[in-house]
Amino acid sequence: MELGSLIGLIGGIAVLLYGMLTGGELSSFLDVPSIVVTMGGGLVCTIFSYPLSDSTKALRLIPLVFKAPKSSAIATIQTLVSLSQKARREGLLALESAQEEINDDFLKKAMELVVDGIEADIVKTTMQLDIDSMASRHQNGQAYFKTMAAQFPAWGMIGTLLGLVNLLRTLDDPSTVGPAMALAIITTFYGSVMANFVCNPIATKLAGYSAEEISLREMMMEGVLSIQSGENPRLMEQKLKTFLSPKQRDDYDALHKNEQERPQAVGAQ
Repeated sequence: MELGSLIGLIGGIAVLLYGMLTGGELSSFLDVPSIVVTMGGGLVCTIFSYPLSDSTKALRLIPLVFKAPKSSAIATIQTLVSLSQKARREGLLALESAQEEINDDFLKKAMELVVDGIEADIVKTTMQLDIDSMASRHQNGQAYFKTMAAQFPAWGMIGTLLGLVNLLRTLDDPSTVGPAMALAIITTFYGSVMANFVCNPIATKLAGYSAEEISLREMMMEGVLSIQSGENPRLMEQKLKTFLSPKQRDDYDALHKNEQERPQAVGAQ
C-alpha cells in the first residue's frame, strides 16, 4: 500500500466533511440530479474523447495509485553488478544460466539479446524503443485523467446554468430562490472536487510512477551495455549509482558495507 495516496485520500475526505458539517448539514451537499449531470456528463464526454479500449485501460490504472512500485533501483544495481562480475569471470555466455534469477522482463529480454551476441547498437535501439513505447502508454493514461479533470468542472458549470434557468422560472415565488440557488451552485462544487481531489492527483501520481520506471529502465539499459562491453564492474556500479537519489545512494552504500562486513564476521568466528 502506498501510504501517500492513503493519507491523501483519508485526509481529503476529512477536510471535505469538516467543511460541509461546519455551519451546515451533510444532506445540503447531496443532490442526485446534480451528481448525474456533473459526474455523468464528465465521464461520458471523456469516454467520447477516447477509444473505448483506453477507457477500460484507465480504469485498471486507478488501483495502481494505491500500490507502491515493486521494482527497486538498489536491488536492480545489485543484480546488474552480480551479472557483470559473472560475465567478467566466465564470459557472456555464462549469463544464460543466470537469466532465471532475473525477475524483470525488460532486463531479461535485454540479457537474452546480449547472450545471443546481438550488436550493442541493436541492443540499445531495441531497449530504447521499448522504453519509448512504455512512456507513450503511460502518457495516454495520464492524459485520460487530465481530460476528465477538465470535463468535470465544465459540466459542473453546465449544471449551474441549468439550475439558474430553473431558478429564473420560479422567481415569482421568493421562498424557492434560496434552495434553487443552492442546487445551482452544488454542481460546480461536485465538478471542482472531482477534478482537484480525484482526477488531477491520480494523473500526477501516475506521472511520478512513470518517471521512476523510465529512469529505472534507462539505468538497466546502461548496465546491460556496460556488461556487454566488458566494463569493470566497479566502474559500472559507480556509473549506475548516479541514477539514485542522495538518500538511495546512502542506503546502497550502507547495504553494500554490511554485505562486506558479514563475511569477515563469519570468518572471525
